[in-house]
Amino acid sequence: MIYQFHSKAGPDVIMLADLSQRIFDILEHPLEKRGILVTERLPEFIARLESAIAADAASKSSTPDKPADSDQDKPRADRLGQRAFPFLELMKQACAANEPVVWGV
Repeated sequence: MIYQFHSKAGPDVIMLADLSQRIFDILEHPLEKRGILVTERLPEFIARLESAIAADAASKSSTPDKPADSDQDKPRADRLGQRAFPFLELMKQACAANEPVVWGV
């Protein structure tokens, strides 16, 4: 499944269900087929996601480097910060413009 997130404050963000669910678990907000992130809670959601991104980056940087040709180590593309960046930016833009983030509508 694919989710498309909208806000009048910025461009749409499209994410696959696995990443969307991971982010919404971090936000502690249910991910349903249709929904809204209200403006009053956006600062809290932004802080939670930024904290999770920082923790993910710290855990990745504390593990020893493996050879570049290792199949066991997926490179930086799997980092939460890189995958969640567009959604985080959309939430920041929506918060600054006092607009909600919606999906499935």
